[in-house]
Amino acid sequence: MIEVRDFSARRNFPGEVGNDFDVILRRYDAIQKIHPLIFSLILFGLAWLPARMEWQYALALWGFFLLDWLMLALLPVFKKSFGPPQPPVFLLALLRLPFAFLPLPVNFIFQILGSLLVFYGFWIEPQRLTVTRQVLQTSKLKKGTNLRLLHLGDLHIERITRRELKLQRLIKALQPDLILFSGDILNLSYNRDAIAMQQAHQIMAEWQAPLGVYAVAGSPAVDLAELLPGFYKNLHIRYLEEERLELSVNQQTINLIGLSCTHRPFVDAPRLEKLLPPSSDNFTILLYHTPDLAPNAAKTAVDLQLSGHTHGGQVRLPFFGALFTASLYGRAFSSGRYQLNGLTLYITRGIGMEGAGAPRVRFLCPPEIILWEIQGVGQD
Repeated sequence: MIEVRDFSARRNFPGEVGNDFDVILRRYDAIQKIHPLIFSLILFGLAWLPARMEWQYALALWGFFLLDWLMLALLPVFKKSFGPPQPPVFLLALLRLPFAFLPLPVNFIFQILGSLLVFYGFWIEPQRLTVTRQVLQTSKLKKGTNLRLLHLGDLHIERITRRELKLQRLIKALQPDLILFSGDILNLSYNRDAIAMQQAHQIMAEWQAPLGVYAVAGSPAVDLAELLPGFYKNLHIRYLEEERLELSVNQQTINLIGLSCTHRPFVDAPRLEKLLPPSSDNFTILLYHTPDLAPNAAKTAVDLQLSGHTHGGQVRLPFFGALFTASLYGRAFSSGRYQLNGLTLYITRGIGMEGAGAPRVRFLCPPEIILWEIQGVGQD
């Protein structure tokens, strides 16, 4: 059980403009403004560091750096992703450097392996959208009740790619009774881009389910408050800003609470309290962008919280997990299913990826959508 922590004295918060991660990303973006010729010389300078005055070695290592640059520069050409190539190439060069100090031929084996990992992480895994299936049994629904709920999160549209087209096919094939979207429509780099907005609208307009499609806002820096109501205006998706609905499932009531995320649990927890149903007899779902409210929600009658935001870290290492998650609780909330007292929390790895200069990469963390089978085991 993760206990509620007091973040009221914290200076900045994830998911908003000006937080530490956002500041780092925007400074990191400046690398893209470097002239390509000068940037290539910087890469050669890095390659020269472990070369021990051997030109051939420096040129070979420089070739690996340039190959990374080529692979990332071609991503938009092949409509894989649309981020700036130079910032992640610089980061990749720094990651390659320690292995360049190893003796021959071990160092070049690692460099070749690095190129294969770059290709897989940038070209393959981000497009490998998976379906995660979860079952939740509850005595708050009559025996024999079965609700197929599809949870989507962190769409982060830049442009429509094969991933989004596969998403549409999966939704139609899965035929859910209910679709819930936990926020972040556009990529951070494209949240005012008219084409990205139009293509996101095109994708989400196709989402349909018998019990409806519902959505909440994502991070304030991504789902801009001044644009969001207009975006949903002509869609059949119900945008829940601070609302509780009662859905009828087999003549039983399910409570759905949709709450916009400020990334401040001490602000949002009281808002949640006001939306709670008067009785705890009905199965209650909380749709909220970040998992950081879960310790608070676990002290209420909420049964299932569906969240995202962390992307699972996007890059995970074996036996270690996510290198970084944008959660106030750190790596304690990464991705997947958690049980906090009577609350089941699920954090989706999301569909899209981080924006700005952040690498459009996934490793051991493929995008996902989650199909829930909520089964009633209560008395008839």
